[in-house]
Amino acid sequence: MSNQNSRFTRGYGLLEPLLANWRARTANRLIPAHLRGGRLLDIGCGSYPYFLSHTYFQEKFAIDQHERPASVTDINWYNLDLNADPQLPFEEQYFDAVTMLAVVEHLNPSSLIQLFREIYRTLKPGGVLIITTPAAWSDGLLRWMARMGLVSKEEIDEHVFTYTLPLLGWYFGTAGFAMTQVKFGYFEMNLNLWATAER
Repeated sequence: MSNQNSRFTRGYGLLEPLLANWRARTANRLIPAHLRGGRLLDIGCGSYPYFLSHTYFQEKFAIDQHERPASVTDINWYNLDLNADPQLPFEEQYFDAVTMLAVVEHLNPSSLIQLFREIYRTLKPGGVLIITTPAAWSDGLLRWMARMGLVSKEEIDEHVFTYTLPLLGWYFGTAGFAMTQVKFGYFEMNLNLWATAER
């Protein structure tokens, strides 16, 4: 494993390697193969971009509020605070896929509305947005797991909102995604949600 993959998240959590792998595998399964010859943007990739280093795309882009690790050289990295300014510095219809893995729960809901509109703007027709987030009912369990050292306390303490599938659907619709192009599901023993929206 390379230096950039030796960590999975900020802080410590006994289960973090397993959970990062599970999220990455789920997202990789949800990305249509025909999109991989294009551009992927991972929003909120984290200080240790595990998913981006475990997926194939012709071009990979990352946005995070943390600086790019010195060991990451094959990812176009943008250091942005999307809570403060939820604008994407890319032209219209630029990306084939956008991922937000364990990210939306860290964003202010008002910022998320504008960010989803920006994602819709920058996705190509036929492009897909893929989201994972903890299920709303699992919030108390995650906070207990953080106290026990099973998941990263630093990450869990930054959760500002929880989501249900209908609420995510509302955000997709507000951004312009047709509800006929939205799919939902659960993973990690139903502790997490996944959602995809095709432009």
